Amino acid sequence: MAGRVEGKVALVTGGGSGIGRASSIALAREGAKLIVTDLNPDTAEATAAAIRDAGGTARAMAQDTTDEPRWLEVMASIRETEAYLDIVLNNAGVGNNSRMLKDTTLEHWRQVNAANVEGVFLGTKYGIEAMEAGARGGSIVNISSVYGKVGAIGAAAYNASKGAVCVFSKGAALECGKAGNGVRVNTIHPGFIETGMTQERLSDAATRKWSLGRTPIGRLGQPEDIANGVLYLASDESSFVTGAELVIDGGFLAI
Repeated sequence: MAGRVEGKVALVTGGGSGIGRASSIALAREGAKLIVTDLNPDTAEATAAAIRDAGGTARAMAQDTTDEPRWLEVMASIRETEAYLDIVLNNAGVGNNSRMLKDTTLEHWRQVNAANVEGVFLGTKYGIEAMEAGARGGSIVNISSVYGKVGAIGAAAYNASKGAVCVFSKGAALECGKAGNGVRVNTIHPGFIETGMTQERLSDAATRKWSLGRTPIGRLGQPEDIANGVLYLASDESSFVTGAELVIDGGFLAI
């Protein structure tokens, strides 16, 4: 079905690669106008260019999602250029680098939680504000992880950050419901997905074998698998879905 998000304006953070890139392309393919942001402006522009080359509408902006003044600049740019905002995908973040709790410094803890929690907080806060101003409602999708639902050895900071994204999003969804602003907030919990961020870890034969062994469907996930979930939550097909956790993990959490 074409045009599932026709006429909507979507902001995707971390859109230069992996899940962010695949989601940007999927949203544009179904009719959304994209603002693609990334810490790396070149990769953001590469995604936007790919969308334009395919006949879609997209522009790119450099963005550190932990920088609140930059969020204000991005939102001001959207008000000036697109006038309103319907979709926010808070995807930007950092991965798990397998650091045991005893080896986790406070500095590392803060770096991980700044990237994975504070960026999502700011994106949700200012996303809601922009959607309320546009009076069109909207959908905010926050990327958590299966490790935001269960623990993992060597992932203390990552577990904490992704768990925070999950429960924070539920609180935001409840506030939006009470406010009656038409904004929905949901999380996606990917399993083992092959992206540039996970490439090094999954290239280790033992790690790859273990990951496949914990994925009953028999393969690792691709960014497009998550993008399909983003598209559903961004579209009006999910108009009765808020405060929910969409697990896309090939069965990992079923074990």
